[in-house]
Amino acid sequence: MKSGKCRVTPVVVIAAALYGTVAALGQQPPVPQTDATAIDPDGTAHVTRVVPVPETISPEAQKFISRPISSTAGSGGLAERRKGTDEFRIGRAAEARRLYPVNIEEQTTGGVRCDVITPLKIPENKRDRVLINVHGGGFVTDSGSLVEGIPIANLTATTVVSVYYRLAPEHPYPAAVEDAVAVYKELLKKYKPEHIGLFGTSAGAILTAETAAELKHEGLPLPGALGIFSGTGDMSQAGDSEALYTIFGFGGAIEPPSKKHEPDAYVGTTNPRDPVLSPLYSDLHGMPPTLFVTSTRDLLLSGTTILHRAFLRSGVDAQLAVFEALPHAFWYDYHLPETKEALGLMTDFFDTKLSR
Repeated sequence: MKSGKCRVTPVVVIAAALYGTVAALGQQPPVPQTDATAIDPDGTAHVTRVVPVPETISPEAQKFISRPISSTAGSGGLAERRKGTDEFRIGRAAEARRLYPVNIEEQTTGGVRCDVITPLKIPENKRDRVLINVHGGGFVTDSGSLVEGIPIANLTATTVVSVYYRLAPEHPYPAAVEDAVAVYKELLKKYKPEHIGLFGTSAGAILTAETAAELKHEGLPLPGALGIFSGTGDMSQAGDSEALYTIFGFGGAIEPPSKKHEPDAYVGTTNPRDPVLSPLYSDLHGMPPTLFVTSTRDLLLSGTTILHRAFLRSGVDAQLAVFEALPHAFWYDYHLPETKEALGLMTDFFDTKLSR
C-alpha cells in the first residue's frame, strides 16, 4: 500500500481521535446513531454514516466484517509492524499449506531470494508455465510471501516463484522493481514470456504494474498475464477510498487526510509521477491481459479501479472484479466463500491467458 493523502475528511475519522481521548479518561465514547453530511466551500466533505452489515454477502463474511477492531489497530512503529506482520504471515502460510498442499524450496533466482512453490502434481500441459508472485506488506513489511502464492500454485497446478524483494525504508524505489525484473529476466531463460504470469496483492499489486512498466520501458518481452489484486498506479496522490477505509475496512487506525503530499518510505526522492513508479502516467498500450480485483470497503478501491480504466483506455484486455462489503485483501482469509470465489477467478484467468 502507498502512503497518500487526499482532501475528503469524514467526521468518523476525526471522531476516532476524539473517542480515544474519551476512552483514556475512562468514559465510553459516543456512537453516532444518525447520518449527517456537511460540505465545506472548498468541497471537503464531513460525513457521518451508520452502515449496517449487508445481507448481500455470505454469513461468514458478515461475521468477518463485524469483528471488533481497535481504533489503534494498524498503527505503531516499523519494528512493531514488522513483528506483527511476520507473525501473521507465518501462521497464515502454515494454514495455507494445510488447505492447499504444495512443495516449497528456497532458491536464488537472478540473485534474489525466492521461494519456489510447486504443486504436488503438475499436468504435462502446465510444465512450461510459471507464475511470479510479489507479496504485499506496504513495501516495508512482508505480509504475503507464501500466503498469496500457495493457494494459486495449488489451484492452478502451476509453479509459483515468490519473490522476497528488498524492503523500504532501507531500500526505497527502485530496489523492489529491480529485484522483480531480475527474477523475470532469469525465468525468461527457461520460459516463453507468454507462459509467464506476474501477480501480487496490495504493495505487490502496485509492484506488478511497476514491473510491467519497467519491462516495457526496457523493451523486454512482456509476460502473458498480470494480476493486480488491490493496488494503484498513482503514487502521487490518494484515491477517495483512502479517506474512508483502513486495511480493516471501517475499523482500525485512520488519520485525517492531508491536502499535501507527504514523504513516503518507498517513493523516497523519486518524482511520484515517474512513469514506472506510477504506471498511470506511462504508456500502457500493449500491456498484457490483466485481472484487477478489489472490494467495496478496500482502501485501494479507488486506486485499483482508476488504473483499470486507464488500461481500458489503452485498449488492454483488462477485467475487473469488485467484491461487496469486504476489506482490503480479504482473500488472505481462506474461510470466506468470497475468498474461494476470488481465488477461482484468479485461477481461471491465469489458466486461460497462459494457455494461448
